[in-house]
Amino acid sequence: MLEMCRITKRFPGVLANDRVDFNVNEGEIHALVGENGAGKTTLMNILYGLYQADEGSIFFRGEKVEITNPREAIKLGIGMVHQHFMLVRRFSVAENVALGLKSSRGVLLETELVSQRLCELSTQYGLHVDPATPIWQLPVGIQQRVEILKALYRGAELLVLDEPTAVLTPQETEGLFAVLRSLTENGNSVIFISHKLAEVIEISDRVTVLRSGKAVGTVDRSEADPALLARMMVGRDVAFSVDKTPCAASDTVLRVRGLSYRDERGHTAVKDVSFDLQCGEILGIAGVVGNGQVELADALAGLRPKTAGRVHLDGRDITDVAPAAVSREGLAYVPADRRESGSIGAFTLSENAILKSHNSPRFTRSGLAFRSRIIDSYTRDLVTEYDIRTPGIGVEARTLSGGNLQKLIVAREVSCCTKVLIAVHPTRGLDLATIEFVHGQLLELRERGLAILLVSTELDELLSLSDRIAVMYEGEFLEILPGDRASRERVGMLMAGLRSDAGTSSRPGSRNAVRADREARKESTRCVSD
Repeated sequence: MLEMCRITKRFPGVLANDRVDFNVNEGEIHALVGENGAGKTTLMNILYGLYQADEGSIFFRGEKVEITNPREAIKLGIGMVHQHFMLVRRFSVAENVALGLKSSRGVLLETELVSQRLCELSTQYGLHVDPATPIWQLPVGIQQRVEILKALYRGAELLVLDEPTAVLTPQETEGLFAVLRSLTENGNSVIFISHKLAEVIEISDRVTVLRSGKAVGTVDRSEADPALLARMMVGRDVAFSVDKTPCAASDTVLRVRGLSYRDERGHTAVKDVSFDLQCGEILGIAGVVGNGQVELADALAGLRPKTAGRVHLDGRDITDVAPAAVSREGLAYVPADRRESGSIGAFTLSENAILKSHNSPRFTRSGLAFRSRIIDSYTRDLVTEYDIRTPGIGVEARTLSGGNLQKLIVAREVSCCTKVLIAVHPTRGLDLATIEFVHGQLLELRERGLAILLVSTELDELLSLSDRIAVMYEGEFLEILPGDRASRERVGMLMAGLRSDAGTSSRPGSRNAVRADREARKESTRCVSD
């Protein structure tokens, strides 16, 4: 179906794609994997018409094609579902699909005809969605189905899926895989971009690995295993499990009682949440994206006003303290949105590296002038330690890829953490080698007695790192589980809003919820003593 031959793309100071060959057969799922900066996104952006290759050719169904923009790609039958969905939340499913299409009714959308065709596509591919439902009422997994339906409605025969399982529960991932298999049975093809090697091996027919802009090899699923793919991606063996010592949690450093947050629309995103975070432990927070995890983390860091409840950091009430003061108290924060909240795009890497500490005597002279040499040396150390791929520390942060920008933010926050680190999706978009390194950094902070609140949609990450796991659903803590008693199945069910059979917790702030938290901490301490 598709053949990309000797594709080369250069950016200032970077050879993003170096004579890459890549092909996709009809009716197959072909995975594309590689480290951050390996050239995956660039290659797919060339296929979708967002970039133009400097050299090379593209053949689609045997015909040489020139794809100058996404409209041309869509005409050919190539669709792309981005990691961050492009949907209008107030519009219905049918209205979102109809947007941008010609209508016989002029400026009015032909939602009736669109709805009829959507029902046909839903039945054909097992993508069951009510066309009349507003997007905001749909869970994330169903929203992803809408994105796929948008592409199929426009006649896509080849679908490019960028990190499609990043925001899905295990159950939703299984549902997505069933849909992808249905697509290929109907003759469609899929390019599957992911860092999750277990999922890549489960769903793909073939896997192509990019490293430093070059295609280093393609393997069939029968020959692929995580260790082999990791070696191809990184050039060395990668540890897939963490070596974690027993939890040695001690004094409570962060105490949260009855915390609630109501957003600008009057929706209560965080509902009466209570918990304790102790020195030397990692408390993981699991949940499907959009269930209040980000709002909770923002509120704790001082970025959102609390509508109820109290927060104490190391004995001091920080409920209404400004973010800068919270940071000075020793709380570091890796936010969910690396571009909007975690960095300033127009600032250089050096300027972003000291955003949290620009007034420090280490970096300024009497608070009046920056110590440029020290700042640059500090930034170079972070770039080297975290393998941040950049032409130089003087480039603007917005020029970095998402994964490399994430590395910069994690490096900055870990380096300035003194009491508590709140990390929201710290490894999202990172390659295996960097994930391995970041996990090591988190465990090192834990060993030093710091406390970590880890928000992630990656269950494997939470299960391997967390001493306790709190599952959040619709703004509430449904249950707090000891890490050694949590399983993918149990956590996944709670993420979907189904309470555990254990029945040890109730609504946040209730006696049962506080008792469950206390018992979980007792169990953690008992395991250490044993």
